[in-house]
Parts: sequence; structure tokens; C-alpha cells
Amino acid sequence: DGLLAIFFFVIGLELKREFLVGELRTVAKAAVPVTAAVGGVIMPALVFVGVVLALGGEGEALRGWAIPTATDIAFALAVLAVIGSYLPAALRSFLLTLAVVDDLIAITIIAIFYAADLDITALLWAIVPLAAFAMLVQRRITYWWLLIPLAFATWAFVHASGVHATVAGVLLGLVVPVKPRTSVPSISTLDRKTDVAHRFEHRMRPLSAGFAVPVFAFFASGVTVIGGGFAAAAADEVAIAIVCALVLGKLIGVFGTTWLMARFTRAELDDALSWRDVGGLALLTGVGFTVSLLVGELAFGEGSERNDHVKLAVLVGSLIAAVLASVVLRLRNAHYRQIAELETHDGDADGIPDVYQRDDSGQ
Repeated sequence: DGLLAIFFFVIGLELKREFLVGELRTVAKAAVPVTAAVGGVIMPALVFVGVVLALGGEGEALRGWAIPTATDIAFALAVLAVIGSYLPAALRSFLLTLAVVDDLIAITIIAIFYAADLDITALLWAIVPLAAFAMLVQRRITYWWLLIPLAFATWAFVHASGVHATVAGVLLGLVVPVKPRTSVPSISTLDRKTDVAHRFEHRMRPLSAGFAVPVFAFFASGVTVIGGGFAAAAADEVAIAIVCALVLGKLIGVFGTTWLMARFTRAELDDALSWRDVGGLALLTGVGFTVSLLVGELAFGEGSERNDHVKLAVLVGSLIAAVLASVVLRLRNAHYRQIAELETHDGDADGIPDVYQRDDSGQ
């Protein structure tokens, strides 16, 4: 829980930046990826429930409906970075915006549907250190010996309240300022023009990506494959439903919602993207790891046999989605590389190869 609070603090910083200065600041830019994210949450949940019911599961098995709903930002962007050196920048922006909204929805689901017995008193006490943390960072006072104890107190009270403590990380991230202030107090450690969220993200991301997430993954994803583990998981309707939801549910949800938005509303797909690009990206959103493993623990209990099946299913489903997305996006990357090489050869740097252009005579 402590490690994930660090991870979700960085997510909170990303959310704040996207809402105030990023792709989510205007409705026109945000409409398509935001609705795609919503579709990418609803459809996998429906696929999961449908597969579980079709295989005869019910009751406890349905508690895992939210497991395949979240996209892992870190892993999805890593796959895109490795295979997509020539892919349009708009594709990364689309994925980042979608994944940020996706995580926001996942966090809300965790807070509402997977909270333990709620302790209102502890939750109210959490407001005190959170407010103090917010006041300090808003005034650009960022001494670590002040902020870390306040952040820890917020996390501890939220943990004691029964709400999953990752929510504390998000709340702490959301109160960090992005925009500059007209003035700051003399005791401030930062200039008034400093983007505090960017500064914190720059410092915390290596800790999150290089330590918190790998350590969490190491402890959370341990499964028994030899000795009946894989066979038992393959016979579990929950595991089958997770794989189907991550691979098919995400594809249908993201691609279908994007197409519907472009077809029936005034929202438009970015001019730099094709529908094949969107198809590859939709497959890539099926890489659900960190949050999916977390929801699995919350749904079925850490150490339970079914949770082991969930872990294996998340790993298999994410791997299948990543491989399929890699195939599609590598083909698209080769296409864009060919265009770039033609453009370099033609040398007019207008973004369109001369072979596709006409001269003044119409040729």
C-alpha cells in the first residue's frame, strides 16, 4: 500500500497537469480520448461479466468485474516507446490522455466499490494533514522534512479509514500546483514561476518507476505455474474472463467508442492518425498490470487461490495484448518510416512525400 501510494502520487500529478495545462484542458481536444477511456472501462467490465455468466460462474466470481478495466500507463507507454520511433506524436498524446482518465475512473471504482468498512472519523482526520500539505505546496514551501511527514499522516489516516490508501496518493498529487503564482512568501523554497507539479514529478517518477512499481510487481505477481497452477487458472472462469476482457473488451471498447464519437458527433480524430493507428492503440490499452493486480487483491483477498489465478490471467492477457499491439504498431511504424525516408529524400520538409503531390501543372 505504501509503494502504491508513491505510484498514485505521480498519477495524481499527471492528472492535475492534464486537466490544467495538458490535453484535458479543452473539451474539444479531450472529447475523443476521454470517451474512448470510458468505453475502455465499460466494455471490458461487460465482457468479464458476460464470460463469467456464460461459463456458469456467479456470486463471488463477479466481484472481479473491475480487474480488466484499467490500462497500465507505464507499461503501455514503454511498449509504444520501444516500437514506435516513427509513429505520430498524436498517438502518444491520445494514449496518455486515455490512460490518465482510465486511471481516474479506476481510482474512483476502488474508492467506491472496494472500500472496507468505512471509518468516517479517520477519513475526516486525513483532511488535516492533507490541507496542511496543500497549503505549503501552494505557497511553494517544499522542505522535505515538512511535506513527507504530512504526506505519511494523510496516507495513514486514509488507510485506517477503510478507503484504499492509494487514494491518498492521488489526493496529494492533485493539490500540488501547476500554474505559476503572482507572488510567493519570502520563506518559499521555489520561484513563483516554478511548475511545482513538474518538479515533483521529475523527482518522484524515478522512485515510482524504478522502485515502487517493480517491487510491487515482484510481490504482487508471484504465481504458481508448475504443479497445477496454470491448469487450475485455465479452468477458472474468472481467469478466462480477464484474458478475454483485456484483449477483446479493451479493443472493442476503445476502438468502438472512438469510431462512434467520430461518426455521430462533431468530435474528430486527430488528422495525424489513421484508424489502423487507433486499432493498434486500442489493443495496447489491454496492457493492464499494476491496477489490475491491485483490484484482484481487493476483490478476492491477498493470498487466496483465486487471486493467484487472477495474477496469471492479468499477466497472460497483458502479454497477448502487448504482442498483438506490437505487431500492428510495428507495421504502422514501418509505414511512417517509409514516408519519413521519402520526405528526407525529396527534401522539401512539408510532411508529404513529393510522390503524393501535384505540381502547378497538375501532374
